[in-house]
Amino acid sequence: MFYDALKNNHGLLNDPFKALVAPRPIAWISSISKSGVRNLAPYSFFNAVSEDPHYVVIGAGIGKDSQANIESTGEFAINLVSHDLRDAMNATSASVGPDVDEFMLAGLAPVACHSIAVPRVAGSPVCFECRHHATYDLPSDDGSVSNNLIVARVVAIHIDDRFVADGRVNTAAMQLVARLGYSEYTTVSNAWRMRRPT
Repeated sequence: MFYDALKNNHGLLNDPFKALVAPRPIAWISSISKSGVRNLAPYSFFNAVSEDPHYVVIGAGIGKDSQANIESTGEFAINLVSHDLRDAMNATSASVGPDVDEFMLAGLAPVACHSIAVPRVAGSPVCFECRHHATYDLPSDDGSVSNNLIVARVVAIHIDDRFVADGRVNTAAMQLVARLGYSEYTTVSNAWRMRRPT
């Protein structure tokens, strides 16, 4: 199968793009508005792009509360989603108004972060405390902007001690949830090693 990605003439029932770029880690972003309302929303266009220093990127659609909060306060937290938090994560993906506290909506306990005023999700195996670096427009063919790329610096990291042993993090034991295409997800449950050639 081949199709022109600019014309997007794939002929399938649904655009396969997200099913092909998979699995994608989920950034469960907690932020807080200028008026003090907590926000929590999952984003699957997310990844790390630099190790030293630590930078992450998030793809966000225009008009999202998370982006407005990030740009107005300059900070946010990325909580990783474990399998046992999948239903709560899904609950926070609901389209609700900016005055709704998604921590309360999903029945989640907020925990104070160390370096930022934004809370993190209790029970999340990993949390990255982030400061906003820049937002870049991703223009459509007609010149309009329907998506943005948010770049942020990671300033602090929380790791659940249950997943640290012998100087290493056991990522597979966290059972992290990742996004596939359509309404599909996967859970990371095993890991294998392959050394680079010297």
